Amino acid sequence: MAGYVEAEFERFDERFARVGGDSRLERLHDGCRWAEGAVYFPAARSLVWSDIPNDRMLRWDETTGAVGVFRHPAGYSNGNSRDRLGRLLTCEQGPRRVTRTEHDGSITVLADRFEGKRFNSPNDLVEAADGAVWFTDPRYGISSDYEGFRAESEIGGDHVYRIDPSGSVTVVADDFERPNGLAFSRDGSQLYVADTKRGHLRRFDVTSRGVLTGGAEIARCRQGNFDGLRLDDQGRLWAATSAGVDCFAPDGTLLGGLKVPEPVANLVFGGPKRNVCTSVRRRRSTRSC
Repeated sequence: MAGYVEAEFERFDERFARVGGDSRLERLHDGCRWAEGAVYFPAARSLVWSDIPNDRMLRWDETTGAVGVFRHPAGYSNGNSRDRLGRLLTCEQGPRRVTRTEHDGSITVLADRFEGKRFNSPNDLVEAADGAVWFTDPRYGISSDYEGFRAESEIGGDHVYRIDPSGSVTVVADDFERPNGLAFSRDGSQLYVADTKRGHLRRFDVTSRGVLTGGAEIARCRQGNFDGLRLDDQGRLWAATSAGVDCFAPDGTLLGGLKVPEPVANLVFGGPKRNVCTSVRRRRSTRSC
């Protein structure tokens, strides 16, 4: 059901003073059980996202406002992203794999195991400038049958991985409790990762060989937990939280936020000018802000 609610921005730093937007949040779609993984496709003027428990992916057409099923079944897909050739990258919690949808619609499995052991349930992912795909692998999809299939962890930990363009898979960080959203800085030299269980954000330096160093905590979630992450064109880090969307400077300083009526699971910048922030909710709806 379409509808609007008032937009309520919070400003904690003068650097956020000019950040704003429409006075209303528009609800694009309602009826999802657990919406995740929004990704915008400029060429198609469309938004695709996951509805995990319903095992489907939905698509919103920006030109008509229509919403339809993009894929069902969808492998209990969670996080989605777009590579530099415009192809869809997806974390599938059901088959516990990372896939790429080719331009002809066929699906390529990028990785489904590490050292012969199945992943827990790939959660979120992003492509680096060198074509490597980085993803987080908490065990949410195997902890119950609600958003995947209940199973024991074969790997025994919740890690962050890198899939090299050659296909080889490496663990790049193994000291997380529940790694979730991740995003590269604009120049690719740093990687931000949210740990939902611990309620904090960490920032790593990325070497030319795809190795992480550092990893200091730079921010704690002020309300609930962090989930998905995205950067805007100014290099500010936006994080989905239990109370809405928060915005941080690269050093972790909280600049401001946008209150949203329901917990936010993920967000993406889209639109012809990449100035429309669309969030997907942990319960029920998808909103544009």
